[in-house]
Amino acid sequence: MTIDPFRLAEATVGAGIALGSATLPVAWHALSPGLAGVLAAVWIMLTSGVYALHAVTFDCFRFTGQHRRGKISFTRSEE
Repeated sequence: MTIDPFRLAEATVGAGIALGSATLPVAWHALSPGLAGVLAAVWIMLTSGVYALHAVTFDCFRFTGQHRRGKISFTRSEE
């Protein structure tokens, strides 16, 4: 399995926006090298988590052929 650069870029930006909007306004005044290291580690964990979720979701659609059929249901109802 290879790493998809577009999926990785999307995950990186998404994790950066989530982490930046939640922590940087509060932690900006107390930013130290130790806190910056913790924030970088959390950013890497968020990026890998988002990447893994996207990979599992979209690869599942590709493997099962649901994308080609155009029958992707977000609910359990049989409409």
